[in-house]
Amino acid sequence: MVVTDLTIRIIVPADHEAVGAIGFAAWAAGEAFEDCYRDPHVITKVQQEFAAFPHETKGEIFVAELAGEIVGWGAREGERNYVSDLWVHPLYQGKGVGRALLLHLCELMAAEGLATVRLDTHARNERAIRLYERCGFTIIWHGVEFSKSMGVPLEKVHMEKPLADR
Repeated sequence: MVVTDLTIRIIVPADHEAVGAIGFAAWAAGEAFEDCYRDPHVITKVQQEFAAFPHETKGEIFVAELAGEIVGWGAREGERNYVSDLWVHPLYQGKGVGRALLLHLCELMAAEGLATVRLDTHARNERAIRLYERCGFTIIWHGVEFSKSMGVPLEKVHMEKPLADR
């Protein structure tokens, strides 16, 4: 089943708790769960990071809403062409929510005249990488980076998508 009637809108303060909970639930259900994630301190730290993100981000967060319920969210933070986050509640993964959010962010960046869109993900996050590739992204780097939010080194890929000539 692919969701229809999905609304994508900018976050409001009343959404903060749901956004943090969805991000953590999606992360915890992810394919790229490493052994270091089983450490209760790491899990607590990640949960706190997700809870704090909507309050502390200097970027933009967009939520995907279905029948009045937030089912996913995406953000851009840092550079204007960088998708920093894309999280979909596990019950709605594979139903087009992530694709809709990602394409919304890409359209926004194209309208701003940006040449490319960039994002990063865990190298073992195969479902996300497939989604990104179906949306026109290609891997431009594969290596290990230190995650500030988790406090551990992670195997990552950087991906990029060219936007239409402006």
